[in-house]
Amino acid sequence: MIVFRKAPYGSIYAFEGLENVLIMGAYDQDVSILFIDDGVYSIKDGMDTEAIGIKNFSPTFRAIEAYDIEKLYIDKESLESRGLSVDDLVIEPKVIDASEVEALMEEQKNFFMF
Repeated sequence: MIVFRKAPYGSIYAFEGLENVLIMGAYDQDVSILFIDDGVYSIKDGMDTEAIGIKNFSPTFRAIEAYDIEKLYIDKESLESRGLSVDDLVIEPKVIDASEVEALMEEQKNFFMF
């Protein structure tokens, strides 16, 4: 499981996480992706990054479909507390609540936190 927890800009974590997703997908790994906390901003549509001089890489998450990665999840509380809905995202992960997040994490063998 790859977990996006940090905001996409201001550090390299989210970009590195995306690279890991694409690499694992290229090698047909069974990948689950969870967006939680500020990691939900990683897939927010329409991010304006011009002022910080960094290219917006959020649309690159759409490439996940080409790698047949279908286990995409987003924490409901994280999404709602930031005033976002699935309509605000570049991809459509399954919205899950805290108990589902916990159950999903218990099923995983390995974690990569970004």
